[in-house]
Amino acid sequence: MHRSAPRLTRILACAAVPVMLVVAGCSSDSAGDSKKDSSSSASSSDVQKPATVAPAKYSKLPEPCKTISAKTIEQLVPKTKVKSGTAGKSTDIANRGSCSWNGLDDNGVKGSQYRWLDVSFLRYESESSLGISGEKRAEDSYAKEISKAKSVEGAKKVRSSPAAGLGEAATAVGYDLEKTGEDFTYATVVARTGNVVITLTYNGTGYAGAKSPSASDLMKDAVTASKEAVASVTAANK
Repeated sequence: MHRSAPRLTRILACAAVPVMLVVAGCSSDSAGDSKKDSSSSASSSDVQKPATVAPAKYSKLPEPCKTISAKTIEQLVPKTKVKSGTAGKSTDIANRGSCSWNGLDDNGVKGSQYRWLDVSFLRYESESSLGISGEKRAEDSYAKEISKAKSVEGAKKVRSSPAAGLGEAATAVGYDLEKTGEDFTYATVVARTGNVVITLTYNGTGYAGAKSPSASDLMKDAVTASKEAVASVTAANK
């Protein structure tokens, strides 16, 4: 009996070892799962949600051929071929549109005056998935349109200056350009109002000995017409 007691004690001690290992193993797994859950939660919180952007200010464009008054067209484009204007082709009239007028005031041997006027509109929606507002997209487009106006192939004496009283921002670009054997004077005004960019180009020349139009007068008329075009965007969205 005295010999069997120590032996029994050793057996019970050995039997207890696996139990302790199992308990330790379970405790270790629980800690690991806890760390994984914590890491997962941290990762989820680190994911940034797309920035909230405001809806575009203007939801539609005006009819391009109705943005310049008949009176202004008559003054700027004498003997206009199509007084109502010629609309440019567009597959997306909600976001882009244009219209042009041209005319030749023929005075025979006394010379003739040719004028051409064009106005175009680009509208931009806000891109919530990208976090970009319609206004920011229009700002980028505005800069590109100015760059295009300044880099016309063959343009000479390119000049530019801010144009006041036209939306949030406006730039006037003038230059001379020879085409069809004649010297043309150009005046381009690029303006931005909200999420819309307006580009108006006015040019002309004199034929049969008639003087070419004054660059300053041409630009002054272009700015006048541009004010009507910019105002038409606001009117169309009331």
